[in-house]
Amino acid sequence: MAVTIELLKGIGVMPADSWPFDQPRNCATLTLRTIVFGGEPILRVSHDEDDHSWQFLDGRAPKTANAAVVTLSEIVDLDPSVIEVADLPPGWIAVRATKTSAWKRVPRDESNQG
Repeated sequence: MAVTIELLKGIGVMPADSWPFDQPRNCATLTLRTIVFGGEPILRVSHDEDDHSWQFLDGRAPKTANAAVVTLSEIVDLDPSVIEVADLPPGWIAVRATKTSAWKRVPRDESNQG
């Protein structure tokens, strides 16, 4: 069951007047249908340097047929742990092995996943 932003506000994780990302809640983000509809975990987050957009992926090579576009707030609803990487600088990625693993941050050009 996804934790909603309102619940996060209620328990003090995210105050009602704050938003941790550098893009607005309704900003379009790239993700995968298997994450949105299939419950797959987000294991790779990319904050793109050129346009400051965000990508929330599963760590495997993405396929166009599996692509989905959702708002940033929908991503937070699906997996509130992405708030931990909201301060990821543009041009960096965050990866983890499992949904409960700690995020590891690296510059995109140092990652072995492009």
